Amino acid sequence: MSTQTSASPEAPAPVLLPEERRRVILEQLSQRGRVLATDLCRMLQVSEDTIRRDLRDLDEAGLLKRVHGGALPLTQGSVGRAFGVPQQEKQAVARIAAGLIRSGQVVFLDGGTTLLEVTRSLPSDLRATIVTPSPAVAVALAEYGGLEVHLVGGRLHPGSLTVVGAETVEALRRVRADLCLLGVCSLHAEVGISTAYAEEASTKRAMLESAAETVAVLTADKLGTVSPFVVAPVSRLTTLVTEASGTEAQLAPFHKLPLRILSA
Repeated sequence: MSTQTSASPEAPAPVLLPEERRRVILEQLSQRGRVLATDLCRMLQVSEDTIRRDLRDLDEAGLLKRVHGGALPLTQGSVGRAFGVPQQEKQAVARIAAGLIRSGQVVFLDGGTTLLEVTRSLPSDLRATIVTPSPAVAVALAEYGGLEVHLVGGRLHPGSLTVVGAETVEALRRVRADLCLLGVCSLHAEVGISTAYAEEASTKRAMLESAAETVAVLTADKLGTVSPFVVAPVSRLTTLVTEASGTEAQLAPFHKLPLRILSA
């Protein structure tokens, strides 16, 4: 008489220590570009409360951006450290963005390293009116004899190196620009345009709302990332100028939107 042996039950997944669990969360976020709390619960075999605590702690440590239902990556880098350091990627993006400005236009030109590169890519015979919150951009534009340059007033923010505050916002709202070239710290298809500083977000929002057309100018590393302060949804943009080296995973969410995408 034959006998049957029952299969032994699968061994339960090993219990991870909190630091190990959070390392797995960050690895998943790096690979996928986003993580969902429900997926993490199944993967790590822990409760939703445990995952919520992990995401909260990682958010407070500045390692990700906690959102409803999961988390998104934070943008990296510092405007202050990068300022004045030419990069081949930024120069290529800047040339595309500079080519969008037409003679006779009134243009908002934002601050930041990539927008400073835009000033170096403008045609020498361009005649336009440029309004900017960036002292560095204004100084760079002074070399162009055909430009009328307006530097709006306000308080210089030490992080963004642009002027900010109520005076700045009010001055920008009094302008009706044809075009806004917006420097973007972070751009996410769901969260929208975001930046590291609350006052800078108000400045960017004022430019965006006062322009007929707004172009986001950014390198590919900022795609799919989130900073603490949201400026506006992606739907407020008309054009995205970024690097051709951006991966399909980075660009795919934006191709689904009614957005013109120009790659350098």
